[in-house]
Amino acid sequence: MTATKETYSTVCRICQVLAEKQATDIKIVEIGGISNLGDYFIICSGRSIPQVKAIFDHLEEELEKQGKFAVRKEGYSEGRWIAVDYGEIIVHIFHKDTREVYGLDNLWNNGSNVTDYKAE
Repeated sequence: MTATKETYSTVCRICQVLAEKQATDIKIVEIGGISNLGDYFIICSGRSIPQVKAIFDHLEEELEKQGKFAVRKEGYSEGRWIAVDYGEIIVHIFHKDTREVYGLDNLWNNGSNVTDYKAE
């Protein structure tokens, strides 16, 4: 799978939207060369279950305005780890404590494919 400029533009927009709701520790993980799941994981944290849900709600609303709809979404009712599948981009919104348990950042890190997102 080779990521397109449009896909990367969507990755950047998703990161902006996550930052708007004060998501923390936003990471972009390029998985295209190591998995057939997609091209990117975007991983972020919220400090509480209500914040995790608010981050998701805001993301869904903003992307739908751009005509981008989730293929699948999981975990909203518990609010500890919400996974949102946009095809080539999968967004993981974690409660801070849950993120530490699963360590996706490290699991998918091959040494050069993880980038910290810094809001501009």
